[in-house]
Amino acid sequence: MRRFLIRVATLAAAATTLAVPVAPTAATAAPGLSFRPLQYNTNGYNWGGYAATGSGFTSVSATWTEAKATCKSTNDLYAPWVGIDGYGSSTVEQTGVATDCSSGSPVHQAWYEMYPANPVYLSLSSYPVSAGDVVNASVTYAGSNKYTLKLTDSTRGWTFTTTKTLSASRTSGEVIIESPTGSYPNFGTLSFTSATINGKSLSSFGPVALDPSANGTYEARTSALGSGGTSFTETFLHA
Repeated sequence: MRRFLIRVATLAAAATTLAVPVAPTAATAAPGLSFRPLQYNTNGYNWGGYAATGSGFTSVSATWTEAKATCKSTNDLYAPWVGIDGYGSSTVEQTGVATDCSSGSPVHQAWYEMYPANPVYLSLSSYPVSAGDVVNASVTYAGSNKYTLKLTDSTRGWTFTTTKTLSASRTSGEVIIESPTGSYPNFGTLSFTSATINGKSLSSFGPVALDPSANGTYEARTSALGSGGTSFTETFLHA
């Protein structure tokens, strides 16, 4: 994971203050660090959460409190995110926060990705995230193959918004946790709230529930949807 350490150091050195946000720097991560569509995950599947399938998905949004993670190894890496596509297609338009353990301690970093392009990690200084922060993420289809991706850390008081172009099918919408390395840190329990797709509750779509697994062993458990259909939890089980 040395590549990730080099990238983090570069971003930190180039950062400016919160008052003058810098543009994100494109990541130079290897494909293994990409937050990929479900069918591209090997060694079981690394997605947990809910995915709605159908057609014409135009928006997805959710809020969570960034969990306090305990690193088990320097290979641990996971992220909560929201996105359109990816469950049954080869593209994903997504944004969230990654918790990386390559330094030996958890580092939280905001990112977005228009897969198959590499993820773009935001400046650690301009867009800081820590355990306990309340984060809202959304992806909205803006027409003409354009997508607006937005992240807000209401605890820190910053918002990042970008609009990108990608030809995609819009056949699924997701609220997910994922480990690109297939190795989750111990994040305890992470709670998603205010989760909507096309402005409606997740339960409106009869979504598919996913539990991430590796080598036939479940790494985390996805709860049932709350009574309003807009909340659920992800609970770490074991490596």
